Amino acid sequence: MKQFNNNNAFTLTELLVICGIILILSAIILADYRVGERSFALQRSAHKLAQDLRVAQELSMSAKAFDCVAELGAGWKMKGYGIILDSTTEEKKHFYLLKPRCESGGSFKEFEDDDTVGEKISLEKGVKIKTLTQNSLKIFFYPPEPEVDLGGLNTAEITICLKTDEAKIKKIIINKTGLINVE
Repeated sequence: MKQFNNNNAFTLTELLVICGIILILSAIILADYRVGERSFALQRSAHKLAQDLRVAQELSMSAKAFDCVAELGAGWKMKGYGIILDSTTEEKKHFYLLKPRCESGGSFKEFEDDDTVGEKISLEKGVKIKTLTQNSLKIFFYPPEPEVDLGGLNTAEITICLKTDEAKIKKIIINKTGLINVE
């Protein structure tokens, strides 16, 4: 008759050590996951802002109609589309506006304070506008040629950051020729 050897099993101490190692490794991985998630949110927000600038550019180049006469009255016509950013208050650092611009006799109307015209676009949770080239930055595109209005600037720079770590930043740079670059 053959005898069985019962010494091949794990002891309770060995099982507890293995469980402890697994818990420590899990905690390290989950902590890094949260940091990575915030970094991706910052990256997605930067690319979304650049994409929305290109949308404004496309809307202008395709001459997408906006009824300036219905909004403002006779004599107003569509000029173009653009993005309005503002860093003057903490609330305004969390969104930007995609707006049309109308003109009449050399004067412009961007509907900056009008919530019914255009689109309010929020940055991702945990991301805010850190700095702008100017406190209030207006970037507009006009057809038929790709004309870019940066409010008298040659280059506009938008810096966004994480709310929890303002050292982690992404820059969106727009120049007079319409080139949009994310750094």
